[in-house]
Amino acid sequence: MISRRQFSQALTVAAVTTPLVTATARATPSWGPVKQVRAGLLDVGYAELGPADGPVTILLHGWPYDIHSYADVAPALAAKGHRVLIPYLRGYGSTRFLHAHTMRNGQQSALGADVIAFMDALKIRKATLGGFDWGARTACVTAALWPERVTALVSVSGYLIVNLVTNQEPLSPQAELGWWYQYYFATERGVKGYTQNTYEFNKLIWKLASPRWNFDEATYGRSATAWKNPDHVAIVIHNYRWRLQLAQGEHRYDALEHQLAQRPVISVPTITIASDFDGPNAGGAAYRDRFTGPYEHRILDGIGHNVPQEAPEAFARAVLDV
Repeated sequence: MISRRQFSQALTVAAVTTPLVTATARATPSWGPVKQVRAGLLDVGYAELGPADGPVTILLHGWPYDIHSYADVAPALAAKGHRVLIPYLRGYGSTRFLHAHTMRNGQQSALGADVIAFMDALKIRKATLGGFDWGARTACVTAALWPERVTALVSVSGYLIVNLVTNQEPLSPQAELGWWYQYYFATERGVKGYTQNTYEFNKLIWKLASPRWNFDEATYGRSATAWKNPDHVAIVIHNYRWRLQLAQGEHRYDALEHQLAQRPVISVPTITIASDFDGPNAGGAAYRDRFTGPYEHRILDGIGHNVPQEAPEAFARAVLDV
């Protein structure tokens, strides 16, 4: 495992000799119109870049973000020969449920199953997965439950699989403060507030989660269109209530959740990334034993939660290296 200093030096050399992210890529996404594919319970909207016969990389976004978190990363990987797919998660962008009666479920195994259904619909046998926030959790879930479908993994903030029992234990007051919105979403006032103020609410989350990231209004507005999805609020509220055992999941996922409750190890090659957002957990020691395959942990100082958009060079490099 290389040291932080060696990693920083390597990135500096790479940036000088073979830049992954160009000024043009940063200005605007270079992908074409969003595509749609029927996959499992969903009609999934997704961006696709790169050669059709390249190694497949699937990039997963979080809340409250969207596929444009990879506006710089995706073209960089495509330029290196990767077939890059960036799906909108359920409740975001142009992704829609196929049936009105399907539960608007945000539990972790449902999102993991969505990834497998997406791969099946596109006839993809294996893919490298990369993600942050909900996307990192979904990537970890997929790698833990279906390792035969995952080539490698890049996960921001490490092993994020939720254990519902452990999640009932209180944290320090300072740590609890950081999760204020989970408690807000547990109330009906929170549902109304998020419904009425989605744009302003999510901008606040962006600022709190990435205090050094000076994003402009155009960048924010581009992602904000994804939250106009008719199922967005329902999915977000259910996701956070489910984590606190304030909402039930679906029985169809019970067996998967039982496996996840055992804290399964992830055996595929993995690079985990920590940033300032991770605070005292940035060292990764708390989850090191959950990764049993080839493994490396990288720490990015001065970067907030949205690593692929704040540090696209480092994220893309991790995908290529893993």
